[in-house]
Amino acid sequence: MTPDALKQLTDPVAILKALVAIPSVNPMGRDLTGTDYFEGRVTHWLQQFLAAHGLPCETIEVVPGRCNVLTRIDAPGAARTVLLDAHQDTVPVDGMIIPPFDPVEQDGRLYGRGSCDVKGGMAAMLAAVLRLHRERPAGRPNVVLSLTCDEESTSLGINHLIGSWTGLHQPPQLCPAAPDVAIVAEPTLLDIVVAHRGAVRWKIRTTGRACHSSRPSEGTNAIYRMAKVVSLLEDYAGWLPTSRPEHPLCGPATLSVGLISGGSSVNVVPDGCVIDLDRRLLPAEDGTEARQEIIQWLASRLDFELQHDAPYCLSAGLGDQQNGQLAKELMRSITAVDGTHSCIGVPFGTHASRVERGGIPAVVFGPGDIAQAHTRDEWIAVDQLHRATDIYYRFIANADQS
Repeated sequence: MTPDALKQLTDPVAILKALVAIPSVNPMGRDLTGTDYFEGRVTHWLQQFLAAHGLPCETIEVVPGRCNVLTRIDAPGAARTVLLDAHQDTVPVDGMIIPPFDPVEQDGRLYGRGSCDVKGGMAAMLAAVLRLHRERPAGRPNVVLSLTCDEESTSLGINHLIGSWTGLHQPPQLCPAAPDVAIVAEPTLLDIVVAHRGAVRWKIRTTGRACHSSRPSEGTNAIYRMAKVVSLLEDYAGWLPTSRPEHPLCGPATLSVGLISGGSSVNVVPDGCVIDLDRRLLPAEDGTEARQEIIQWLASRLDFELQHDAPYCLSAGLGDQQNGQLAKELMRSITAVDGTHSCIGVPFGTHASRVERGGIPAVVFGPGDIAQAHTRDEWIAVDQLHRATDIYYRFIANADQS
């Protein structure tokens, strides 16, 4: 798009259509290449978009080819800085029954991959920031908008940003110090998520001894071994929810085995098998301790050794002890636009827990329904997109605070 065309994009629906049309699929650990994958094209579009509207733009390469994009609007004399965060990536498009990158608007919905999770929230935040840039209301805080990479897999983007405020990385020029509060965009039906579960994920491997399948007694079948492991984990998953008090907003701790692979050929006794575990953490749980509990559970019940890989996901839950005042302030803006809503807990994870671990009170809020995220016909309600834009604006403009 030309700079003039980009400058005409101020409505959240128009912005969202442009974003959905640009693939930014996170391959989720798969060895995939091509222009549909990773965030590069969206990053480039965001750079051009912010420049066309006269907003500052800082691009921070987190790993080669994958970047966070930041912009900022300062307010004279403001003592407070608000962070708005949305992620650039989407989940893959396998199994979708609609064209994933054709943003069709129909019957009050806008369809396409990322429309709900979370380019809808990003579009609403961008539109709200543009309005703030135009109107410059008095009494507003400083505002930083972070558009981060890799939320759907290993959270490289938000980890790098938080690390820049704790001495691990060079601080960004547009946000050299940690903000005071943060709102993370995810589909919440315009409720406020004040608590959510965390997750620890890792691979478990069994080993065996390969041989010809016509003489299986001469080998050791790694798949049979893994079958015993999976059966024990099923028992553990049944025991886990009752083993500790569930969180009043987020529900119980859970375990799921989501992937399994092993063997090389049907006529070879397999010498290796691997599974992937997903252990959902209560907000107060420590992921390392939760993982060690499972390791010990299995070790005490098996007569062979397992290999436990290091976690490839270790994300704490979000507690509701530090974000009450922020939620109260945001709720005033929500009520002014859309009436009564609730503070809730959810079972899925977000960037907010990582922000909170950086010492920054954070909540999750945005348009859309999590039930539509990652689906084969992903969509977002257009009216929610407009209302979320108004709510973001009212909050960052300090319109409803007293």
